[in-house]
Amino acid sequence: FGTPSKSLWTIFEITFGGGWQKHARPLVEEVSPLWAVFFVVYIAGVLFVMFKIITALFLKDTVAVAAQDAESTIHEKIKEKARFAEKLVAIFAEADSSGDGCVTWAEFKELLEDETARAYLASLEIDATSGKFLFELLDNGDGSVSVQEFVDGALRLKGQARSADVIAVMHDCGRVLRKMDHVVDTLGAVHRKVHDERWV
Repeated sequence: FGTPSKSLWTIFEITFGGGWQKHARPLVEEVSPLWAVFFVVYIAGVLFVMFKIITALFLKDTVAVAAQDAESTIHEKIKEKARFAEKLVAIFAEADSSGDGCVTWAEFKELLEDETARAYLASLEIDATSGKFLFELLDNGDGSVSVQEFVDGALRLKGQARSADVIAVMHDCGRVLRKMDHVVDTLGAVHRKVHDERWV
């Protein structure tokens, strides 16, 4: 003690060197018992800060590992989707016997008659038991399925049966909307024709 620099050195020595008998005990026993309150508060504060620092370091490492796991999962999902699309393109090429870039119902039906092709579709989690229904889900209404329609539709159908139900509803809604557009266009033409004849 005696100067600020000596006091700092004493605090440092007490904290890291364990100099209790040399510095702390004489102050408590010979100067004032109130020094015990100071040392208790000081040591408790030091331990609290050290505990917080260690906790923060562990938390930082945990968050970093979790972020890496999430990023790895995303990359793996992207790679899995790309591999799945490549397999679908291979199936489509096998079904497209005419080589025109589109698969008709006859070509698709011929593909589904192949036991190996059905097993391959099943391995991709695509239910091929209802061939016509599956083809209608993939078809946009023009009677044939392009490679893009086949891949996009199969990606949506992959998985549990309820996915196919949702796609079926989407397909039916799209068909209804197209018919409604046709009806609206027809009614508009009729209305214009009646209007023109009325004013002639």
